[in-house]
Amino acid sequence: QVDVTAMARLFGYVDVTDSDFIVAVLSIAFNPLFWNVVARWEHNTRALSRVFGSPRAACYCLGAVILMLNGVRSHCFTEAMKSQPKLEGLDCHWAYYSGLAILAVGTLFVISSFLALGFTGTFLGDYFGILMEAKVTSFPFSVLDNPMYWGSTAVYLGWSLM
Repeated sequence: QVDVTAMARLFGYVDVTDSDFIVAVLSIAFNPLFWNVVARWEHNTRALSRVFGSPRAACYCLGAVILMLNGVRSHCFTEAMKSQPKLEGLDCHWAYYSGLAILAVGTLFVISSFLALGFTGTFLGDYFGILMEAKVTSFPFSVLDNPMYWGSTAVYLGWSLM
């Protein structure tokens, strides 16, 4: 037996038929699918490296596309949040400041991950044959296995609470 009352209550707070919500979910799902498919395709064919003249130029171009897609995803997420029902219990100062604190920690993990990995380390350089000299073990990788993913998740959670 599965108790679905919690899920039923959740759907009372989320309008899954809202077009902004659907677009946000699709953009959230599309982004990692896109960059992983493109990176694996590049790894297997080296087609982007040939088109752009070098693996580094191709990696920078894919990174720029990923950054633009992340901007679109963030916009879609923001629009979906505006159109969703709001929990009255979260319309207070403690929820706002809790969200702000979670967002700040998430931003710390994202930015420090980027600084530790560099552009090509962050944007799939290994699929282009651009390898780092050694595994990164400094902060934030000394605290979490996947600080970029956890940080991004925290940013969106904090943003949601705010």
